[in-house]
Amino acid sequence: MTRQLAGQTALVTGAAKRIGRTIALALAEAGANVAITYRDSADEAEATVRVLAEFDIEAMAVRCDLQQPESVTETVAAVVAEFGGLDLLVNNAGVFASEALESITVDQWDSMFATNTRGPFLMAQAALVHLKARGGRIINIGSLGGIHPWATHGHYCTSKAALHMLSQTMAKAWAPAVSVNCVAPGMIVQGEVGAAYEHFAEKTPMQRNGTAADVAAAVLFFATGPHFITGQLLAVDGGLGL
Repeated sequence: MTRQLAGQTALVTGAAKRIGRTIALALAEAGANVAITYRDSADEAEATVRVLAEFDIEAMAVRCDLQQPESVTETVAAVVAEFGGLDLLVNNAGVFASEALESITVDQWDSMFATNTRGPFLMAQAALVHLKARGGRIINIGSLGGIHPWATHGHYCTSKAALHMLSQTMAKAWAPAVSVNCVAPGMIVQGEVGAAYEHFAEKTPMQRNGTAADVAAAVLFFATGPHFITGQLLAVDGGLGL
């Protein structure tokens, strides 16, 4: 891979492990200095930073609770103080839960939105002045569940649908200085998979489930492609949502 992002700084939320970690590694491989956030996964975050540094870039991890506005602003300030600016924000951190619609409590509903929708809003708002200074980009990580309703994931699906609309609103409000796009993963699996996941693969036109690398490639497209592309929602689902 060419180092298309050399000299740039990226902040990836929730990137100590899983999809976020793969995204962070892909950005580092492309040459970007990378800051990641974590909440409870300190050991995994430290391990990820060590791997990131192997790409001959600068890397750091910052503990951040997206449900706390002051934690968000402190995180952005720490990243900018360390790297001198910010070019790319990837709002990856999120929570996933299932619950019968009629059983979802107010606390469950509010907590889901606080992380999946309000968190990216606060992070983008805090980062905006720095992104504007560099003609930067925001990439939000939505979900196929924000496009198609899942009966037992009502609060999750609704929070991601709101994030999709927020992405478009940001794109319109903050153009032309900042481009904003959204990647919506479908069934993404890592490691061993069971029969349930095989069932989804059989339903998918591309005859397999997605991988974290598929999501990272979509993020790289928006991170390195024309700044002119903005307000777009890209499903990474192998056609599952068709």
